[in-house]
Parts: sequence; structure tokens; C-alpha cells
Amino acid sequence: MEHEVGFFANPHTWVNIGGLIFLAFAGPKIWKALAQMLDQRAIKIKADLDEAQKLKDEAQALLGEYQRKQKDALKEAAEIIETAKAVAERQAKDAAANLEAALARREKLALEKITQAEAAAIAEVRREAVDVAAVAARKLITASLNDARANALVDAAIKDVNQRLH
Repeated sequence: MEHEVGFFANPHTWVNIGGLIFLAFAGPKIWKALAQMLDQRAIKIKADLDEAQKLKDEAQALLGEYQRKQKDALKEAAEIIETAKAVAERQAKDAAANLEAALARREKLALEKITQAEAAAIAEVRREAVDVAAVAARKLITASLNDARANALVDAAIKDVNQRLH
């Protein structure tokens, strides 16, 4: 069950009345403080806009200067490219001449190596032929010698060594 309270007995009424009294006394001071705060903010915004305009003017000046520098740099780059092309052509000619000389030297060196390789191959074939002949002679001698003849040859060799050493 709800109990009805009178108008002046209701706490909400007194809270509302207190709020109105507070606004009546403090309202002008609050309004003045808010207006002052908004004025200061407007002054700050104006200063920021002035600073931004100043920075924009400086940026425009720098942009003009850098555009001039860019044009100068492009002109200088074109000159560098022309110089580089001339140097590259000269170096290409020099490189071609050097390549021809190097190829001639390498061809001569290759011919010398081929000649040396031929001589080495001939010497190797001769060594192999000597080795094969020695092996064949050893087999032939071994096959034709008997024990008595072999012992006689060993004794003769020992005497021969003995005489050569003394």
C-alpha cells in the first residue's frame, strides 16, 4: 500500500527548491565563469589559426624554394646522365679492346698448355711403354731362369756390388 505524502512533505520537492535557490545565487557566477572560459578558448583558437596561417605561408615559401631546387637538381641530373653516357661509351670501347687483348693472351696460354699437355702425354706414354717392357722382360727372364741359374746370377750380383762399394 502506498502512502501519499503532501507536496511539502515530499523530499523531491525540497531538493528541487534547493536546486532552484542554488541556481539563483550561483547561476550568474557559473555563467560568468563559463563565458570567460569560452572567451579564453576562442582567443586560443584565434592564436592557433594565426599560427597555422603563418606556418602555411612559410610552407608555401619553402615549397617554392624546393621546387626551384628540384628544377636545378633535374637539370644537374640530366647533365650527370649525359656525362655518364659518354663515360660508359668510352669504357665500353676500352673494355672491348681489353677483352680482345685478354682473349688473345688466353688463346696463347691455352695453346701453350695444349703443347705442354701433349709433351706430358708423350712422356707418360713412354714411361708406360718402359714399364710394360720391364714387366714383360721380368716375366720372360723369370720364365726362362731355373733355380740354379738364378742363384748364380744373385751370387754374381752380390760380388759385383761388393766390388763397386769397395
